[in-house]
Amino acid sequence: MHLDFSLILVLATFVTGLVWLLDKLVLKKRRAASRFQDKKPGLVVEYSNSFFPVLALVLILRSFLFEPFQIPSGSMLPTLKIGDFILVNKFSYGVRLPVVNKKIIAMDDPSPGDVAVFRYPLDERLNYIKRVVGVAGDKISYHNSQLQINGQPLERQLVEKSPVESPKEDLWQENLAEASYSVYNYPQPTFNFPEITVPEGYYFVMGDNRDHSNDSRFWCQGQPRNEAGCLIIPGYVNDRGAPLVMGFVPEENLVGRAFAVWMHWPKLLSLPKFGDVRLIE
Repeated sequence: MHLDFSLILVLATFVTGLVWLLDKLVLKKRRAASRFQDKKPGLVVEYSNSFFPVLALVLILRSFLFEPFQIPSGSMLPTLKIGDFILVNKFSYGVRLPVVNKKIIAMDDPSPGDVAVFRYPLDERLNYIKRVVGVAGDKISYHNSQLQINGQPLERQLVEKSPVESPKEDLWQENLAEASYSVYNYPQPTFNFPEITVPEGYYFVMGDNRDHSNDSRFWCQGQPRNEAGCLIIPGYVNDRGAPLVMGFVPEENLVGRAFAVWMHWPKLLSLPKFGDVRLIE
């Protein structure tokens, strides 16, 4: 069961705000005019007056400015570790209403290399975080662990074979547009895909932990038709005769751009660490 914290926050703010407003306009005057000595507000009114300003502030900050997230998996290693707490800029890709996620003020579009948080197209109750590698119109292919965009292989340099943190993989430094970041790859290629074109209104995303990431390459495999950001690539079938289906992030699913790590807390019973505060490349 997934709790929709945004919905809970909106409802709590609305209810406490309604009681707060009712107290300011009506109840407070009635208490002042009362002949009884006890003119204190009731428990519900008292709590609403205390919590409404706090809830309203949290709602504004979380919905329109910045929202914290915790990294639950290793799909973005080595850039983001399990247990990293990150900050997401909620207005980078446009100001959106909470819960419905409808854009009300247009800002910038995601750029190749951005680390973006988005609602998972196959289950929008879940938030995913991946790196944007393709925007509308880009032609993307992946062969022998080499990402190519618009016919040009990305610049990459081997940093270390079998690093201590991931001894079965190789560590690479990759450059995409203005971003420079590290990725993991197995020495032997594991999954290739032919050149595809990112459709208008969609984005193609991948994890930096390239061989351990449920991303645009994989989450639509087995989908029988075009839906929920899953698009069949015409002219291609796998070795079992099934069509090649690739996943894309619809523009309306964007949540924001991850820009900083502010805490690392891998386990509930461990102590949080603040020694790895950094900007996300």
